[in-house]
Amino acid sequence: MELWNGLLSELYTRTEEVHESGAFLLGLVIDGHRQVKQIVYYDDLDLDAYQTGIVTLHSDSFGKLWDLCRNKELSVVADIHVHGMSARQSLADRENPMIARKGHLALIVPWFAKPPVLVESLGFYQYQGDHKWRNLSGRRITQHLVIQR
Repeated sequence: MELWNGLLSELYTRTEEVHESGAFLLGLVIDGHRQVKQIVYYDDLDLDAYQTGIVTLHSDSFGKLWDLCRNKELSVVADIHVHGMSARQSLADRENPMIARKGHLALIVPWFAKPPVLVESLGFYQYQGDHKWRNLSGRRITQHLVIQR
């Protein structure tokens, strides 16, 4: 729970309440379950990630990300970013997955991650390939997302 609360707090701080922020969740997949071990914020990979108000990562950011994953023996298990209002996927989110690999998970936090953030308010999407997504949000989210207490 400490990792989750710290993540949300940091995302909120990094928004400055005026632009999106986000992070990659690094970890391991064990018996089909993703375990987050480390968080890498987008602007730590790319200082200009939030210049336009929405998340934009330049290609060299991904080289840094893959180097970090290789050195830590971890993989990207999900990504998370905030929206200023609802947690619905924007057209840009749908057309530009952070990790365009089938099965990748993407979370969206509403209201710049301003506390309190209810799990049921999150947008939770699984990439199906070919710019198609499965929506796991709402009441279904607890079937797929477990936050350790």
